[in-house]
Amino acid sequence: MPDDDLARLRREYAARARRLANHDRYSLFDRAHLFAIQQRGRSVLAALRQAGFHPLSGKRILEVGCGSGGVLLEYLSYGASPAALHGVDLLPNRLHTARLRLPHLPLACADGQSLPYSPGSFDLVLQYTAFSSILDPAVKTNLAREMLRVLRPRGLILWYDFWLNPTNPQTRGIRPAEIRQLFPGCRYRFRRITLAPPLARRILPLSWTLAMVLEKAKLFNTHYLVTIRRR
Repeated sequence: MPDDDLARLRREYAARARRLANHDRYSLFDRAHLFAIQQRGRSVLAALRQAGFHPLSGKRILEVGCGSGGVLLEYLSYGASPAALHGVDLLPNRLHTARLRLPHLPLACADGQSLPYSPGSFDLVLQYTAFSSILDPAVKTNLAREMLRVLRPRGLILWYDFWLNPTNPQTRGIRPAEIRQLFPGCRYRFRRITLAPPLARRILPLSWTLAMVLEKAKLFNTHYLVTIRRR
């Protein structure tokens, strides 16, 4: 990754850590975050089931941009085998937190443009909101190419990311046409999920049911969950 983009990411995550210090916004004690995680989990499990990708036990799984390990924890609860569940991240501080939380998982500090794995190493490759944090189109292209390189021929890429985030200038939403360009010659299934967090934070103290109805309507959903396979 270019040094200026890497420096920007480091500054942004450091500033975010300061803003959220002693704050419950990304804790499961926060109703909106709990709702988002639970609803996303239901959608992910449904997508994996529909793709014939279950059980996860024994499958080799890689998360690109694993951060502090929250998504890896979710996949352990889905039944992934610890020895076969890998993560990489570019930022050492975030990876250090992941290693403290998940000392038994094989985690690596690496640039996703040059993944430290042989071709065809993984059954399932994940990316959760890593691409929307990258502003350089060439970096995104290189990262997508590497994800395909380390994927087994019958493997699956699972993508979860913003298509819209107008409140954060450090991210750039990614729509279906760009996803198809990043992973050419593949088959895709798109699901629009995750009720807009500002709206969820207003509604959930009043009604969990209303939040579920609005998310099901999809009009105010801000992310795409996509399964991607080679043709």
